[in-house]
Amino acid sequence: MTFFPRSRLPRHPANPPILQPTIMPDFSRRAIEEELMDDLSLASDALRRNLDELETINTWLGGYAPVLHALEQLRPQLPPGRPLRLADLGSGGGDTLRHIARWARRRQIPVELVGIDANPFMLRYAADKARDYPEISFQQQDIFSEQFRQQPFDVLTCSLFCHHFSDETLTEMLASWQEQAGLAVIINDLHRHPLAYYSIKWLTRLLRGSHLVQNDAPLSVARAFTGPDWKRLLQRAGIRHYRLRWRWAFRWQLVLTGTSGLEWIGVD
Repeated sequence: MTFFPRSRLPRHPANPPILQPTIMPDFSRRAIEEELMDDLSLASDALRRNLDELETINTWLGGYAPVLHALEQLRPQLPPGRPLRLADLGSGGGDTLRHIARWARRRQIPVELVGIDANPFMLRYAADKARDYPEISFQQQDIFSEQFRQQPFDVLTCSLFCHHFSDETLTEMLASWQEQAGLAVIINDLHRHPLAYYSIKWLTRLLRGSHLVQNDAPLSVARAFTGPDWKRLLQRAGIRHYRLRWRWAFRWQLVLTGTSGLEWIGVD
């Protein structure tokens, strides 16, 4: 609300302005408003710019570290004698897969990396960006379909993907992913926190981000998770062996044991 000195107030305004109240997010629970990027028909230069901006933000804020750190911890358990088969769910612009490919190349680890997404525009964008990475391929798949669930993978990863789903859907997905992954499921998602929300809100404005990123970036935080949220979801999914860690900047790293992986005890 704006306050004016008394001497500047109009005496009898003909059409007094209507002040719209500012809606403050309720950080005690996950927001349910859909992001603009949830529209699978979205295909435009605006989306291309948004994907470029997200990659820049993730690079600046260490957004790939949770996945790469988890893979480094899993190195002793990687399958010997054959490439590591990994799928990135909701792969978007494919930037996480490119970082994984570079990680594997530096360590001379053979990999077969598959990006899974439902948006054909994103898949074309990601494939174009990954021209120099023959170890990366992409599939347009419905992750809820039996066709996808029958594909065997050593590791499933997803970055900034889980917050797009309701608690009920996510509970089912977590249990299904753990059954599908031979070694582990690696989840990298946001921490719902006021500082994270307002920081990204003002950062995207300061950098003159696109309409998509200015709308979706803070909304993603509002739709994201706290530590207790994750523990409730995992309990509902019947998952007992996992590792949950807070990572900079306002990220959660969640690693679920796969069907042939080590049995880990959940820790904060």
